[in-house]
Amino acid sequence: MKVMLLSQHFPPEVGAPQIRLYEVGKELQRRGHQVEIVTAFPHHPHGIIPDEYKGKFYQKDSYDGLTVHRSWIYPSPKGSFWRRLTSYFSFTFSAFYSILKAKPTDVIICNSPPLFLGITGYLASKMKRAKFVFNIADIWPESAVELGIVKNKNFISLAQKLEDWLYRKSWKLAAATEGIAQYLKDKGIKEQNVFLLPNGVNIKTFNREPKDKEWIEKLGFEGKTVYTFAGRMGYAQGLESVLRAISQVKDRDDLRFLFIGDGPEKDNLVQLKEELELDNVVFHDSVPVSEMPKVFSITDYSIVSLKDLELFKGARPSKIFPALASGVPILYCGAGESVNLLESNHCGIVAEPENSQDISEKIRYCADLTPEQYEELSLNGRHFVVKEYSWEKIVQDLLEEVSD
Repeated sequence: MKVMLLSQHFPPEVGAPQIRLYEVGKELQRRGHQVEIVTAFPHHPHGIIPDEYKGKFYQKDSYDGLTVHRSWIYPSPKGSFWRRLTSYFSFTFSAFYSILKAKPTDVIICNSPPLFLGITGYLASKMKRAKFVFNIADIWPESAVELGIVKNKNFISLAQKLEDWLYRKSWKLAAATEGIAQYLKDKGIKEQNVFLLPNGVNIKTFNREPKDKEWIEKLGFEGKTVYTFAGRMGYAQGLESVLRAISQVKDRDDLRFLFIGDGPEKDNLVQLKEELELDNVVFHDSVPVSEMPKVFSITDYSIVSLKDLELFKGARPSKIFPALASGVPILYCGAGESVNLLESNHCGIVAEPENSQDISEKIRYCADLTPEQYEELSLNGRHFVVKEYSWEKIVQDLLEEVSD
């Protein structure tokens, strides 16, 4: 089969969409399928296009054996909503040149958000006479409205009309979570036209490993129980409540907390750490995916946090799966679908979202589990993701859907 993967983001950028696209592409290629990536010049998260792409409109690359067509984008990492919108549309249009340069294809899998890239995906499917699969990782514009990012009523109305139009024009719709799948069905999409394409994990890269001595020494975490948050530090994560919970366990010198990553809220969180005098908290810059197994090796619990919004009850944060594959139980500060996933598979502890008191109590509870109780959580998590969320299984399910 010939497959085109269309997405605004791709490695060497770091993030869940980038990893998902790369892993799906590599697994498809490993199985003998033709795979081409159509994406933008690297620009996330700092909004800086590397020197090798500056002054260019298009470039054909090879990334770890995958053919990658890159085209120009107007980068806008922390600008106003309208500047970000300009960024979205710049790639929405420039991507057509890459599509013309790409080989014939049987199916185009287009990742959203941004929603507007669906226009490119649909028209490209007509140009290439291919099937159009719209892969929805986040419901947009609903998520942007609920988070208060988009407020203009006329724009929201137009975006909702575009959303409905793209859903109708898609051959099939791939949903990242059960909640998104149900949302699509509630909109009148036939059940046979909706399938799950969830986040997954490379179970060979992420495994249970001995503690990395260099990381322990660098951070001064020897003999401590370590809680790690790794990922984007944005408004949606509600990390302020986690820091306030940590301030309630300052009496526990055996606990340490690592926040690793970047995002629009990081500066505010670092400032709050200073205000709360949290000497047990370390903020660290983002690291390459290849370094994350070492980070998980020194981590006892992976913190995954979301704000207390109805929107997030259908979320499955991608950071859950590498942690579980590494034998690291989850301390989940959230509600909804992910709670059911963790509790039914006995591989995590759940705290109420944005409830600092409950989060602090669960931090203490985790730290006081017996070695036998901890080992059970660890093994359960690893077994669960190997069985259900390896990229091999996810791609096999994808091929069964798109080979109709």
